[in-house]
Amino acid sequence: MKRLILCADDYALAPGVSRAIRELAAAGRLNATSVMTPGPDLAAEAQRLIAVAPPGFQIGLHLTLTGGLTPLTAPRLAMAEGIGSLLMRSHLRRLDRAEVAAEIAAQMRAFIAAFGAPPAFVDGHQHAHLLPGIRDLVVAAAERHAPGAWIRQCSGPGGAGTGLKGQVIAGLSRGLRRLLARHGVPTNPAFSGAYDFRQASNFAAIFPTFLTRLPDAALVMVHPGHVDEALRGVDPVHEPRAHEYTYLAGDAFPADLATAGFVLA
Repeated sequence: MKRLILCADDYALAPGVSRAIRELAAAGRLNATSVMTPGPDLAAEAQRLIAVAPPGFQIGLHLTLTGGLTPLTAPRLAMAEGIGSLLMRSHLRRLDRAEVAAEIAAQMRAFIAAFGAPPAFVDGHQHAHLLPGIRDLVVAAAERHAPGAWIRQCSGPGGAGTGLKGQVIAGLSRGLRRLLARHGVPTNPAFSGAYDFRQASNFAAIFPTFLTRLPDAALVMVHPGHVDEALRGVDPVHEPRAHEYTYLAGDAFPADLATAGFVLA
């Protein structure tokens, strides 16, 4: 059997998301999660996760540079923008790199304060850690604050998942992979999990396609959650989280893993 890292992104985004991830972690349906340190009530959410995380469960930092959460540093940081705007500014070299670096460092320090240890790995909300002008800052911050942590790359045999979205994410990952190789920073050998959220009601059929041709120790991202008012207030795309949770908590998920020759380890 091949090993799989199944990582639930967005822990601490909202109480319903955190609770869903803890439930799946305690049930052995996940073996990793990445944490949004600008999220509300971080210290308490960290302790709740530590209390239920089984041995070997990996907890990483989900760097948050886009979305509806308030940044830990200067409020002027454009975290309310979408990934499209940030992508454009990064490629046009219109980022305030000192400002971005300060926010990355603040999120690293907040993780260490909440969990009592550096993150096991680092990734990015909406894959912002892949972008030029940001990825080198992420690597530098990881080397300083979390030596030994691995950093998520986002490409695999079929791209990064399904459709055009998966191909775009995989393309953005090429520069990060080269950078990680130059610095000798470990990374996952392959990645999948991207799909069109408009198809989320069919997630039970989509998930097994993520596993096709993945090698040992590959990573698949998921976004389970219980939809609550707090989530609705910070994320316009929330119903897919309920569909993902239902599948991951159900009987089909472990059967699909076994059929594909994978075990969470």
